[in-house]
Amino acid sequence: MTTTVTAPRLGPVTQYALLAGPLLSMLDSSIVNVAVAPIAARLHTDLTAVGWTVSGYLLAMGAGLAATSYLARRFGTLPVYRTALLLFTLASVACALAPAIGFLVGARVCQGLSGAPLVPLAMSMLLGNGGATRSMSPIGGMLLFLGPALGPSVGGALIGSVGWRAIFLINAPLGLLAVLAALRIPPALAPGRTAGVRFDPVGLAVLATGLTALLYGTGKGGQHGWSAPGTWGPIALGAVLLLAYTGWAGRREHPALDLTVARYRSSVLALCLCAAASIVTFAAVFLLPVFLQTVQGHSALVTGLAMLPQGVLTGLGTVAGQRVLTRISVRTTVFAGFTVLAVASAAMLAIDAQTPIAVTAAILAARSVSVGLVITPLLAVLLQPLRPERLADANTLFSIWQRIAGSFGVGAIASWYASAAVRHGPVAALHQTAWGLIVLAAVAVPAAVVLPATRNTALL
Repeated sequence: MTTTVTAPRLGPVTQYALLAGPLLSMLDSSIVNVAVAPIAARLHTDLTAVGWTVSGYLLAMGAGLAATSYLARRFGTLPVYRTALLLFTLASVACALAPAIGFLVGARVCQGLSGAPLVPLAMSMLLGNGGATRSMSPIGGMLLFLGPALGPSVGGALIGSVGWRAIFLINAPLGLLAVLAALRIPPALAPGRTAGVRFDPVGLAVLATGLTALLYGTGKGGQHGWSAPGTWGPIALGAVLLLAYTGWAGRREHPALDLTVARYRSSVLALCLCAAASIVTFAAVFLLPVFLQTVQGHSALVTGLAMLPQGVLTGLGTVAGQRVLTRISVRTTVFAGFTVLAVASAAMLAIDAQTPIAVTAAILAARSVSVGLVITPLLAVLLQPLRPERLADANTLFSIWQRIAGSFGVGAIASWYASAAVRHGPVAALHQTAWGLIVLAAVAVPAAVVLPATRNTALL
């Protein structure tokens, strides 16, 4: 007989504590992109050096993700989340006070390391132990997915009115309030320590190095081309190390990241479909802002504002996905989500140099409705057969997989767009890459039919 565990209802303070960490982490992954030039001017350095404030953050996040599941099992999900939130806030203050570029890069690395656990651990508490997200408000669901969309607009506004240091300093009051709010998170939401956990230094080193190398290489692919040694070298190294880690983890009782959470056929399919959704989503989110600024001539602030509706609807779609899953099957939900994503992506073919920005915003928003309906059910498929103490591993694996797929998708689409723009012009290049996204989403539609046909119970 199965006993259903009812998660405690989430009050506003608890919701803020669980949403602020992921939101600030995601916000800081994109907000610095619009500050590269102002930072270079104020700190009297070149753009290449400032670029490491972006790369260093993302690479450190890869290393931090590698350690997340072990830390959660060793010390408990809630203590690690609270500590990471505090360290992230302190690192943000250090970024705001940086006197030189070297100090800023180091502080950004600390931000990435401490920010890495925030998303998977918050999701463990929101989606585990009975599905606390059922009591999360729609506004909370929207905020959870607004980070990437808010980055350019918030960054542009802060830089224009206060200066580049404000994009980091704003994290101080928000982070401090989140740290205090985290003290009110009910312990029943979070899996505790796992008895007998042993440290796996070799596995952790191999996993962290492999992830950072792979993320670094895919990031460089869109900038320098996929045939450059600086691109394929790190990718090859990362792939070899991650393959080696797979063999290593299979022989360890307590690996740094337990990959057996994805040993079920439905889990593997869920990860593959997650990769497809991440590529289609992140690639367009990267490509269209570039097109709006370089071809249509819009400012970073206006472009960021055009991105906001998609963040709102992604959040609404995510909350709707939670509710829909209690009524229909995962198969139906994901099938419908990818169908909408393919059709809405086809609307990108109508965008040209004169397209009103409101139309582009509407197209992005239409695509985003399906994202929440796809990602939430796929994560639920991965979590459904697992015990609470394994949720940190599953959420960490899901976050790693999303990040790798998104990084590869952005790099590949950026390279494709740049090459096609030289030969055929930017509008034709946009349409070519849009066809690639349409085909990928369309291929995922029949694959979704293989997902479980039963109503998902992971979120009940």
